[in-house]
Amino acid sequence: MSASGEEAFEVTGCEFDPDAVLWVRGVDYVGGWRDARDAAEELNGALAAAGLETAGLVGSAQTRADGSGVVRLLWPAETVRAVAELVRSAGELRRAG
Repeated sequence: MSASGEEAFEVTGCEFDPDAVLWVRGVDYVGGWRDARDAAEELNGALAAAGLETAGLVGSAQTRADGSGVVRLLWPAETVRAVAELVRSAGELRRAG
């Protein structure tokens, strides 16, 4: 959910397409993709809890060649700056604590 109660930011790649990748025997691509999808949803929840508007943000769950998950984010510059400020503030609190 977004801070305004609207739908969370879009997590694309929500269905794994096995025909869209080159497979290497023994690599768990689906597990990596699921991990990336879950991480994107977790990030969305954290952003909403911090009061950032998440509607219109896009996160794409994908995997690397080794099967590890990655999340590609397509965010407006103002959102990236707001997240950077949150991270800086968290770092300052951690150092002060």
